[in-house]
Amino acid sequence: MSPVIERVKRSGKQSRSASRDEEATGDARRDRWRKHRIARRKEFVEAALRALDTHGPDLGMEDVAAEAGVTKPVLYRHFDDKADLYVALGQRGTEILFERLIPAINAELAPVPRIRMALDAFFTVIEEHPNLYRLLAHGRPEKPVSSDVVAEDKELIATALTALLGDYMRMFNMDSGAAEPWAHGIVGMVQNTGEWWLDRRSMGRDAVVEYLTQIIWAAIDGLTRQNGVVIDPNLPLEANKVVQLGRASEQVEETS
Repeated sequence: MSPVIERVKRSGKQSRSASRDEEATGDARRDRWRKHRIARRKEFVEAALRALDTHGPDLGMEDVAAEAGVTKPVLYRHFDDKADLYVALGQRGTEILFERLIPAINAELAPVPRIRMALDAFFTVIEEHPNLYRLLAHGRPEKPVSSDVVAEDKELIATALTALLGDYMRMFNMDSGAAEPWAHGIVGMVQNTGEWWLDRRSMGRDAVVEYLTQIIWAAIDGLTRQNGVVIDPNLPLEANKVVQLGRASEQVEETS
């Protein structure tokens, strides 16, 4: 089973589990306690994000507890261990990224502004949460965790981008077989450039976004021209294809 399918199924199970957690049981006291635990866990994840900004990827549970204003035993009532917190941070990181990335990818803009907006969304997130990205990409929790969030998000985005590119290529009567390697190549290039940029910061976010925009558009434009298709980079395409990331359908839809 592919990592993407596993991730989608796991997300579905988590959503169903969360729904069950929020369902009323008829026991008012138990319902209040359940909602309280859900809310507290979210508060502690946000505290962990703040602690990451201060202490970096090597933060300890004591740092999170101090940031949240509680003792470590209180924190351990909501997380089994540091690996459990790591997974919760990964889920929150995915939410933050997709909240920015999905609207950008699906914007009804001309090709180049759309590419630029999607890249800016990614670089804005890693600029705002550099230590979260470093923790998820390179951190080593005390014990193995159930998922590699960065790798899974990368696969999800590449799969969605494959469908997006494939639909456009078929629209222009091109061979859509190239969509998958194109998509993985683009996602890999963006991720590697993002890691380089976080380490070096030798240019501003706007500059690195613009350089990548130029590279990606030059590749698309060159390949489409080889097939006799000329696309105006500054005019919206006739059909706007949109993607849905992290949903069971994992499909691309066409909007009018």
